[in-house]
Amino acid sequence: MSTTTSFFIPVQEEIHQVENLMQFQAEGHHVDLQAALKHLLASGGKRIRPTVTLLVGRMLGAPQEKLITLAAAIELLHTATLVHDDLIDGALLRRGIPTLNSQWSPGATVLTGDFLFARAAKLAADTESIPVMSLFSNTLSVIVNGEISQLFSSRCQADREGYYQRIYAKTASLFETSATCAALISPVSADTVQTIRSYGFNIGMAFQIMDDVLDFISDPSKLGKPVGSDLRQGLITLPTLYYIEEHQEDELVQQILEGNCPHYEEDIKRLVERIRNSHAIEQSILEAERYGQEAFHCLQKLPHCTERTHLEELTLYITRREV
Repeated sequence: MSTTTSFFIPVQEEIHQVENLMQFQAEGHHVDLQAALKHLLASGGKRIRPTVTLLVGRMLGAPQEKLITLAAAIELLHTATLVHDDLIDGALLRRGIPTLNSQWSPGATVLTGDFLFARAAKLAADTESIPVMSLFSNTLSVIVNGEISQLFSSRCQADREGYYQRIYAKTASLFETSATCAALISPVSADTVQTIRSYGFNIGMAFQIMDDVLDFISDPSKLGKPVGSDLRQGLITLPTLYYIEEHQEDELVQQILEGNCPHYEEDIKRLVERIRNSHAIEQSILEAERYGQEAFHCLQKLPHCTERTHLEELTLYITRREV
């Protein structure tokens, strides 16, 4: 099976409709909000989440108009979280393009993110599905709670359970919602909705684990940030956890286990290089692939069709992608 992005092709026209609907959300509002949303949409992004929504919905027979609206709500919610994340992290570039907070004041950036959250909620409401609106609002709560927990937790915590909770809140919850909401507006059974929910959860976990791997092994010029940037922020991700578990004798590991982050650039570079050259990267990729396999198992429970094949391709892409 190919690991290309051919799964985007069948929904390309719908993705254009999704982007147009997203842009329309600023119509009639302040001119700077219109410019901000245009800037955010122009910065690109793979649109994987709305692609999941569209493919799942088409597979299960969701109404086309509601499906476009739902996909736009999902991607607008994702965009809003990125606006706030960039401000919190002090990021000046995303995908090589200046972030909103690099050009606007913190107050204006926060308010723009708030506006996008509100418009995303309005789009979710336009599906006229109470279960969708309930899940949508709950997911936003999960994401925000995860961000607050990360902000107020101690840095450099080597806690595997805490790691899984963090990546669920940060990433997997929205993938789960992207898939589940499409099922909720489709004429399917509760069992099918649960199968789709599990599919979304597993690809979301795989996606974030691969992001954490790429943070160590990608070319910084393509990544758009220094290698090991999570470690520099005091975030212990899966590759570091695997390394810590197998290299207790390492003086830098002992420092982390004592609750102290490496502060000196040379120490960080040494630790990053040790992790890159250890089995931790391979182990982390294998774990991402295990989540991918669980996602495959979920899809096997559904009738074979073109959309299911594209979802299988998407799942394989997530676990084998490069920046």
